[in-house]
Amino acid sequence: MTRHPPRGEPPAPVRCAAEAARPAAVNPERYPRAVNDEHLRFCASAEWAGTVERVLLPWAVGGYRLGDQVLEVGAGPGLVTDVLRGRVPRLVAVELDEELAAALGRRLAGSGVAVVRADATALPFGGGRFSAVACFTMLHHVPSVAAQDRMLAELCRVLRPGGLLAGTDGMDTPERRRLHVGDVFVPADPAALPGRLRAAGFAAPEVEVDPGADRFRFAATRP
Repeated sequence: MTRHPPRGEPPAPVRCAAEAARPAAVNPERYPRAVNDEHLRFCASAEWAGTVERVLLPWAVGGYRLGDQVLEVGAGPGLVTDVLRGRVPRLVAVELDEELAAALGRRLAGSGVAVVRADATALPFGGGRFSAVACFTMLHHVPSVAAQDRMLAELCRVLRPGGLLAGTDGMDTPERRRLHVGDVFVPADPAALPGRLRAAGFAAPEVEVDPGADRFRFAATRP
């Protein structure tokens, strides 16, 4: 059963780790391309679209309320974006890769989704803007643990108090490593993730490994 963060009396306000001093802008050109061609084809496939809609989103979001202003980081070809935009009033999709961001922007032109090319470790948004952040199978594409932690702190910063972070990611398996040959693959340890989320400023972190698959889900709230 999916557990939910407590919805009772909110904890005393705290500041997110990145709130006091927003990180300087990071040049996206210094990152290698995050996905190889085979991986990108799979991420744009009908098979993956079905997995996102039938498995990942229901499992990760469950009964959580996403609210009225949702940010998706690491949108890629936009299959998670397609599912999310039918469920939330306003959606901003962030993608670092210039070609992918441009293609997604063209495809979703007129849909009401704002596609922004940006680095998730230095987001171009004010603090407290979003009611929820979605982070689906992209954490391992951030090229170091330190950069991943900066991203988590940024996600906390741009959330409103009480806002939700919800996401999924893949386990470190031989099959997943074969899929990522030649691209960025820095898998997160699900056992360490609750502590990393707290260090980034989040409260009530949850991490659940799917015993029947090579993936895990995570959720936390901004106090």
